[in-house]
Amino acid sequence: MTTLCDMAVDVLTTADGREKTAKSRAYAAQWFAARAAGAPIEIGRADPPLRPSRPTAPELLNPRDVPKRKPGSPQGRIALLHAVAHIELNAVDLHWDIIPRFAHITMPIGFYDDWVKAADEESKHFNLMCDCLEELDSHYGALPAHAGMWRAAEDTVDDFMGRLAVVPMVLEARGLDVTPGMIEIFRKADANSAVSALEVIYGEEVGHVAYGSKWFHFLCGRHEMDPKDAFHGLVRKYFKGALKPPFNEEKRAEAGLPPDFYWPLTEPV
Repeated sequence: MTTLCDMAVDVLTTADGREKTAKSRAYAAQWFAARAAGAPIEIGRADPPLRPSRPTAPELLNPRDVPKRKPGSPQGRIALLHAVAHIELNAVDLHWDIIPRFAHITMPIGFYDDWVKAADEESKHFNLMCDCLEELDSHYGALPAHAGMWRAAEDTVDDFMGRLAVVPMVLEARGLDVTPGMIEIFRKADANSAVSALEVIYGEEVGHVAYGSKWFHFLCGRHEMDPKDAFHGLVRKYFKGALKPPFNEEKRAEAGLPPDFYWPLTEPV
């Protein structure tokens, strides 16, 4: 019988972005249909790859080598959409990876509900960005992309709480800070499809940050740890450099991240 961990590994080992996200969405639908029928799919165990399969394009470059383009220009807007598509594809893999990577740690069924839902939504986000690129006669893979996106996963490969702290509570929370500015860039260009797509992403990413915060606090309670102190220690351990304001304090609070979690991390230790 196919388990949830088997499904996750199948997604992780699929290279093509559209095919990867189609599998992701199909498996999410199977998971929730089984849950609704009262016959949940077994979590199981499976060995995820250290790195997910990737398409031959885009070329992955060191972050400092990715060409800078003015966001107000047509090519700059394509580059921005391409960068978001790349982030979303990595997020699909990150959310599926957490399931088999830490399946040896007993968690409530709601944990799996949350991350399957997040992976499904990230799959939708990737496809929305691809649709916007194609509308502009471009496609995912047409430009080089950031090679460091998977680093957080590799750094936290053996640290469940570290993964939750760095991926949803730092990296995805950063999306809450920068997405409103991106929406404004496309609104000024009358790029209505991109505006609509980014507004969907912005609304749903709040939930993904909230899932990270919820399960991080759950594990802190299990281990009798102070959540704020634990978060600060793990971010300083795994995240390179200080966090950079400005912060979207309203959306971060909505996602369960109060200011005293992140403002102290703006100063180098």
